[in-house]
Amino acid sequence: MSDDAYTPPAIWTWDKESGGRFASINRPIAGATHDKPLPVGRHPFQLYSMGTPNGVKVTIMLEELLAAGHTDAEYDAWLIRIGEGDQFGSGFVEINPNSKIPALVDHRGDEPLAIFESGAILTHLAESFGAFLPTEPAARARVLSWLFWQMGSAPFLGGGFGHFYAYAPVKIEYAINRYAMEAKRQLDVLNRQLEHHRYVAGDDYSIADMAIWPWYGQLVLGDLYGAAEFLQVQDYGHVIRWARELAARPAVKRGRMVNRTMGDPAEQLPERHDASDFETRTADKIG
Repeated sequence: MSDDAYTPPAIWTWDKESGGRFASINRPIAGATHDKPLPVGRHPFQLYSMGTPNGVKVTIMLEELLAAGHTDAEYDAWLIRIGEGDQFGSGFVEINPNSKIPALVDHRGDEPLAIFESGAILTHLAESFGAFLPTEPAARARVLSWLFWQMGSAPFLGGGFGHFYAYAPVKIEYAINRYAMEAKRQLDVLNRQLEHHRYVAGDDYSIADMAIWPWYGQLVLGDLYGAAEFLQVQDYGHVIRWARELAARPAVKRGRMVNRTMGDPAEQLPERHDASDFETRTADKIG
C-alpha cells in the first residue's frame, strides 16, 4: 500500500479541521453553538430531521402509519440542515444532546416527550400504535434483533466505508479496503437472511425493514455513495429483490422525499406539514 505512515502523538489535540465534506461541523465537544428555538407545528408529532438514511427511517415509518389508517400519526417535518450546523442550535440540543438527526417530539401527552436516536423513535412509534412490531415474544425478538443489527452495523457502512470511499479528503487504501470488506460482509449477512424470508425479520414487514432499507436497500439500488459497481452489489440478489419491493411501496416513496435536499427537485420535500404537500410543495414547485 502507498498510504503515508502516520505516527500518533502522545496526546491528541484538535488543532485543525480534518478536511473533507463534513469538516466544518466536526468537533470534539458537545453542546449548542448558537441560540435557535425550534419551530412547532399543529400536529401531534414534530420531527426535526434531514433526508439522510437515518432521517428516512422515521419518515417512512410515519408515512406507513398514516397509510395504515392511523390518522393520529400526523406530523410536521422540519428541516435540520446538518451541513449548516442547525443541529447545534439550542432548541435542537435541548431535545437531543447528541446533536444528531433525527429527533422527534411527541405532543400527545400532558408534557412534550422528546425522543432521539432513530431506533428509539421507531420503537416508540411502533409501540404507540401497535404497528410494525409484533407482540408475540419470539417474533418481537427477531424484529428487535435486526433493528439493533442495523444500529450497530450501519456506522461501519456510513462512517466507515461511505466516509473513506466518498467523502474523505484523501483516498486511503487501507481504510477503503477495511470498510469495503465489512460492507460486503454485512450485505452477505443480509442476503443470506433474505434468501429464506420475504422481509428481514420474517414474513411480515416491520420496523426492522424500515431501519435497514435506507442504508442497505438504497446502497444496492445505486443511490448511496455511487458505490454499487465498486461493491459489486449484483452479487446480493436477495437484497436487491427486497430493496426493490420496498422501494415500490407508496409510503416508502413519500418517506424518502421528506426533508430531502438532494437529487431530483420533484422528489424533494424540504418540509412536510400536510399530506397535500407531496403534490404542491416539492422543490420543483416552490423554487
